Amino acid sequence: MGSESNAGKMCVLVTGGSGLVGRAIEHVVQEEGGKLEGEEWIFLSSKDADLVDVGQTRALFEKYRPTHVIHLAAKVGGLYLHMKSNLHFLRDNLKINDNVLQTAHDMAASKTTYPIDETMIHNGPPHDSNFGYSHAKRMIDVQNRAYFKQYGRRYTAVIPTNVFGPYDNFNIENGHVLSALINKTYTAKKDGTALNVSGSGTPRRQFIYSLDLGRLIVWVLREYDEIDPIILSVAEEDEVSIKDAVEIIAQSMDFKGKILFDTTKSDGQMKKTASNAKLRRYLPNFTFTPLKEAIQMTCSWFVANYATARK
Repeated sequence: MGSESNAGKMCVLVTGGSGLVGRAIEHVVQEEGGKLEGEEWIFLSSKDADLVDVGQTRALFEKYRPTHVIHLAAKVGGLYLHMKSNLHFLRDNLKINDNVLQTAHDMAASKTTYPIDETMIHNGPPHDSNFGYSHAKRMIDVQNRAYFKQYGRRYTAVIPTNVFGPYDNFNIENGHVLSALINKTYTAKKDGTALNVSGSGTPRRQFIYSLDLGRLIVWVLREYDEIDPIILSVAEEDEVSIKDAVEIIAQSMDFKGKILFDTTKSDGQMKKTASNAKLRRYLPNFTFTPLKEAIQMTCSWFVANYATARK
């Protein structure tokens, strides 16, 4: 446990708490009864500390003395930013993750939970488009196993597929695919132009709504005791093409213009199919928000919060 002030009390520190997944977890904790009596949940952003710096990381942990950590903070961007800056993403994320895990261990946090993505388990080399970020995140799983073997720490990773929802980064160049496309569609509708989509539209992805992921991460923190990662994803049969996703977005935003696919731009990885069989063994009755409904809610949030949304 942490300091005496946290003796007998669960204190959860959420790094990256102002981002897409952090906001979703905060909603689950504050609005859906995810916070239990006597618990303290602290949601932090990059304004609170630069986790690349070990001194700032340690000062943060000394201030709050968490018993549990949900580590969401990362240096991340969209496909094209990763392609340009693999070394930057590798070095910064290695530093962030090592600082957080070692400090959590030093301060005797009993559990950490960290998201990595489905391409980052050790099944061959990662895709060349984001190898720096991917290798850094793969090391989380290696470190978790090492902390367990050497110190008995129950640190684990969760593996969400492509996350989207309110509070995401909707930047057209650097945002995640669905959120960037939502912004592109909004802009094309406003300007009366065609919607230009980078790539052929044929790659297929499993998309998970951020609130569903938030609910599952809270469950992992409380109930999942394995060191091995667990994939948090919709089923394989729910995988859709980028073209299908674009059409859902266009329908959700009542976009009537032309949709053009620029095949001179890279598609990235064509498929990243992940199995959620392990999740279903634990939670056979968990209900995911249907994709069309989740996209509609995200589009509505973006339009309502356009002035302040990250873009």
